[in-house]
Amino acid sequence: MNLKFSLDEIEKTSQVLKDNIDYKVVLISGEMGAGKTTLIKSLLKLYESSDNVSSPTFSIINEYRTLSEDLIYHMDLYRIKTIEELEGIGFFEYIYSKNQCFIEWGDLIEKNIGNEFNKFVISKDGNFRSLVKVK
Repeated sequence: MNLKFSLDEIEKTSQVLKDNIDYKVVLISGEMGAGKTTLIKSLLKLYESSDNVSSPTFSIINEYRTLSEDLIYHMDLYRIKTIEELEGIGFFEYIYSKNQCFIEWGDLIEKNIGNEFNKFVISKDGNFRSLVKVK
């Protein structure tokens, strides 16, 4: 999967992203301001979450419920520097909970979570974005 889109096409892009998710753990990587949180916010609407979605940059983990009462975790690891910090907040319990997890800035944990995850990279090019499925 390799998409080029503008932010006004985010809903359509989110649907394509959702259709390409094979695992409960999804890493979304990309530079600051590329649109990771915006993409996840749109994606959570497709999962029928009516919660007010916000960036978990400071809380690290936000929890959302869908209309069917499923849990979805949205995580932002931007401020995390070591795996030990994640162990201290129970991070690995979240990702092995069998609930859907969307993780921004997940490069730090890639080698520590096994093989059952998808990774997408979002990048910006002027007014457009590219979304590539890496794994």
